[in-house]
Amino acid sequence: MSVNTESTSNAMDSVKWVLVIGLLAAAVAGNYIYEDLSVLIRAISVVVLVAVAGFIAATTDKGSRFLNFAKESRMEVRKVVWPTRQEATQTTLIVLAATAIVALLLWGLDGILVRLVSLITGLGV
Repeated sequence: MSVNTESTSNAMDSVKWVLVIGLLAAAVAGNYIYEDLSVLIRAISVVVLVAVAGFIAATTDKGSRFLNFAKESRMEVRKVVWPTRQEATQTTLIVLAATAIVALLLWGLDGILVRLVSLITGLGV
């Protein structure tokens, strides 16, 4: 019995996804076809079509799973302890200083290696 329910749900989901793609295509095509209309009217119609397509997509199995994932993600982001402005600034300065030191070390090592290779090969640099 659950197999019939799943196949019916999958069939309806497929129809819904085709409808969603059709609505989004209609929004894009309508924006180009009715380019002589006001931009405000076209923008409102595109927003309405995208909203309807989003609502239909949310009623599918994948859409409901996505919404559930988004809600759980939002709850997890609320648990994050963000650094203060001072901590972020200090960390940024430390990273910049470390990057500058490593860059200078690599520049010096490169200079030494170039002179060493030119000494060994006899090519003047």
